[in-house]
Amino acid sequence: MTVKHQVKAILREPDMHLENRARLLVKCPDQPGIVAVLSSFLFNYNANIIESSQYSSDPENGTFFIRIEFHCDNLQEKSTKMEEEFTYIANDYGMEAKFCYLTKRERTAIFVSKELHCLQELLWEWQNGDIETDIAVVISNHEDARAIVESFNIPFHYIPAHKEIRQQVEQQQIRLIEAYDVDLLILARYMQILTPEFVNHFKNRIINIHHSFLPAFIGANPYERAHTRGVKLIGATSHYVTNDLDEGPIIEQDVERVDHRDTVAHLKKIGRQIERRVLTKAVKWHLENRIIVEGNKTIVFH
Repeated sequence: MTVKHQVKAILREPDMHLENRARLLVKCPDQPGIVAVLSSFLFNYNANIIESSQYSSDPENGTFFIRIEFHCDNLQEKSTKMEEEFTYIANDYGMEAKFCYLTKRERTAIFVSKELHCLQELLWEWQNGDIETDIAVVISNHEDARAIVESFNIPFHYIPAHKEIRQQVEQQQIRLIEAYDVDLLILARYMQILTPEFVNHFKNRIINIHHSFLPAFIGANPYERAHTRGVKLIGATSHYVTNDLDEGPIIEQDVERVDHRDTVAHLKKIGRQIERRVLTKAVKWHLENRIIVEGNKTIVFH
């Protein structure tokens, strides 16, 4: 089966009751009247605000962030005009803005190595309809995930990878990602370091799960290091990938309490449970347009 045919095979029909729903994300210098301007703009199109969340870094000369979800009859016919008209407001207020339409589901690629717990969690959530995405492809440097991925009728590509052939591998991966028309990359315990060229190609479009409560134990073997240090809390961190190892904008974190009786094996078992829920939350929030990146931080509207 060709890539083109595989892409067609796994597409899901959009929920038609969402055809008139959209989200508007805005970031701009804070000043009085922004909410009124946005509300008036939507009112002029007879749009009904379903959900609205906002945040200001500082009411005096800070940055204002807002996420608005709205319903608007005949939205597909109005969307082009709405976006064109909104550019005037954006220019007046120095806004960075994005319209996100709920019928346009982002397409994701999952990268995985040998540990499959995060991949399985994502597949289960996707199967249940709890993640707003089409999983276009799973790419791995091992064969371990093939059976489970193909049981979900999702294309699986095995691409051996190590540091000596890293650039060659990434070129092959990029070609696949482009062929499958992927929007978001999810590193579900993909144990390879990405090159700067690859990361820059997908800025703020790669989500990773790190098996540590960052900034503690950056890099490899965090559970062994946590055990040696005798920590009383272990955790996991999901973040956007940047060229600074494990230091990209943090999306979500969680922890569990442990003590001196816990072995490294037990810490890993507890950690896998944390990793699954942390990565899944981060992916859901990204796909639901709940995240605005600001420098090396994120604003997350839960």
